Amino acid sequence: MRAFAWLVRAFIFFTLFAFALNNQQEVAVHWFFGFEWHAPMVIIVLTAFGAGCAIGVLAMVPSWWRQRRVARLAAPDTRVLAVTAPSTQVPSAFGAEAAGPPREGL
Repeated sequence: MRAFAWLVRAFIFFTLFAFALNNQQEVAVHWFFGFEWHAPMVIIVLTAFGAGCAIGVLAMVPSWWRQRRVARLAAPDTRVLAVTAPSTQVPSAFGAEAAGPPREGL
């Protein structure tokens, strides 16, 4: 399984490396008010990808904070219930069969 994971990582690395080598031409990104950004295409594409990932993570932060708050508020209740809950197992000196109902006809 480890070898498979390394093969997948190597495939991803070489795919991105080939992408970078094939997209070295200079391109311009036109912004507002006549501002232009000149950079290799691979840098622009990877910057857009990174910005999209960052925006996605930032969009998820409020949900993560809310879930953490709910889990933190629920955690003391579950600890108290786990400690104070009565045991449902009946100890038996003769094994598990002796704890059941009495048998008739034997």
